[in-house]
Amino acid sequence: MMSTSARLLRLLSLLQAHPSTGADLAGELGVSARTVRNDVEKLRELGYPVEAVRGVGGGYRLGAGGSLPPLLLDDDEAVAVAVALRTAAGGTVAGIEETAVRALAKLETVLPSRLRHRIGTLLAHTVTVPGSLTGLPGGATVDPAVLTALVAARRDHECLRVDLVDNSGATTRLVVEPYQIAHLLGRWYLAAYDRGSADWRVLRVDRLTPCVPNGPRFVPRPPPPQGMDELVAHGAARATWEFFARIRLHAPMEAVAQRLPRTAGTLTTIDARSCWLDTGADDPATLLRYLSMLDLDFSVHDSPELAAELRKLAGRYAGAVADGDDTDPPGIR
Repeated sequence: MMSTSARLLRLLSLLQAHPSTGADLAGELGVSARTVRNDVEKLRELGYPVEAVRGVGGGYRLGAGGSLPPLLLDDDEAVAVAVALRTAAGGTVAGIEETAVRALAKLETVLPSRLRHRIGTLLAHTVTVPGSLTGLPGGATVDPAVLTALVAARRDHECLRVDLVDNSGATTRLVVEPYQIAHLLGRWYLAAYDRGSADWRVLRVDRLTPCVPNGPRFVPRPPPPQGMDELVAHGAARATWEFFARIRLHAPMEAVAQRLPRTAGTLTTIDARSCWLDTGADDPATLLRYLSMLDLDFSVHDSPELAAELRKLAGRYAGAVADGDDTDPPGIR
């Protein structure tokens, strides 16, 4: 049986996770409901605002108090907090770098050695890629165990056998050499060399399922010609696109490159006054909105869907002008 102090810490951890009934807490702690009530009173005496809510859905919960109670984290939670703090300390969230460093220092002081090694390995082989003008949808959930498995294979130069789910829902088995794990606007990506296609690829980690065991060890290859950072930036964008198009921009490639983020697509010079943009988006309408933000003349090539969307939008704008009232509203001279 746990000692009283150990039981109080366990009770505090349970209350931090979610509200619970006295019966549920008693079952988790292996004690009687009376003991739970007594332990709740002890936490209150120590200054923790434990609230009791009656009725359906009621129970005990930890309310907001005058000071922050100690946070009791499991291993995965501690790793997630440390990675988030190191990311913030690196300047990805402006204005909180110093605070993040102080919080990280406190956390790392009490971390067990096994977690320090796990966090260090994860951060040593991951990078954060700056966001793009077009933006990428965030919120994709990745199992920390999958990230850890990818990082371990990258560290040990072991091939990965993974099942990849594509946009249509079909699954393909790949054998890849992992080289970099990158984070971009809420999503994780794996830059790898695909042994099947003999080419470099960037894969969404939330669509990967590693297969055990890993493949054989590999000798690291030279980076791709454009560099690993460029590979990740362009590949991460393409991994999220559902619609692709080639656009002729009527401006020098150097001028266009100053307006476009790296993740917007690939630029190729046509002549001194124009260039190709191979790009994409979730759908043709979304791509047209992004193109209008460039404020450049452009031509659509080999994309009936985009051309149709452009004609529809042009007709809408033309109708807005034709049907408009030319009289000035009151107060306009």
